[in-house]
Amino acid sequence: MKNRRIDVLIIEDEMLAADHLSRLIQSVDMVSLNIIGKVDSVKNAMKWLIKNDHPDLLFMDVDLSDGLCFEIFEVVEIKKPVIFTTAYDEYAIQAFKVNSIDYLLKPIDQEELNNAIRKYLDVESNEIVHDIDTLKQSLKLPYKERFIIKIGEHLKSIPTTNILFFFSREKASYAMVNDQRNYLLDFTLDQLEDWVDPAVFFRINRSYMVHFDAIEDIISYSNSRLRLILKNSEDSDIIVSRERVKNFKLWLDR
Repeated sequence: MKNRRIDVLIIEDEMLAADHLSRLIQSVDMVSLNIIGKVDSVKNAMKWLIKNDHPDLLFMDVDLSDGLCFEIFEVVEIKKPVIFTTAYDEYAIQAFKVNSIDYLLKPIDQEELNNAIRKYLDVESNEIVHDIDTLKQSLKLPYKERFIIKIGEHLKSIPTTNILFFFSREKASYAMVNDQRNYLLDFTLDQLEDWVDPAVFFRINRSYMVHFDAIEDIISYSNSRLRLILKNSEDSDIIVSRERVKNFKLWLDR
């Protein structure tokens, strides 16, 4: 198998990290890994992938200089396997929702990389099928304890325990905190749903995810739905969507 050549693209904005990864890749002895390119940003990765044939395998840093690498998938259809490399564990679930085969936390060592290559070879043999719920359990990722909020030129750390609910308006996401203020977030509700404890937060519809302690009243509504009255909310039309009502009741009764 060593004679077989696998073309690799590295997407990494830190030169030292890219060099370190290159050395690890060149030290893999089970197959021949050929680095055909290195790019250092979301923008340059998009340009490279649009212009060139896609390599057999991509190594992709998550937090690049001009944004998160997931933006690349919104522009370019990537069908080849991806190994994500990052200093942050909070993006693991999002990474596995695209065609990822592994998620390596920096600093990466040789054995971790070797294991990732073995997974790549298994994927080619159709021996691995990803399941997000199983992945969450196996990774044992901690839920976020705090969110950093930018207020003008200032940063504020908000404990997750102080958040009553998350909501989205006009393509933006907010956190309503128990100080009766809401704060703009840089994340979507889909991302937030992976990062908070499902024992205390529930996604009731496309626009709201609520903390158990935020619920002041639950009212029967039309078409077998439920209407919620939430603390610090003036919205009188917060509805648990019909397809979520059953699971919502089970969540309440846990």
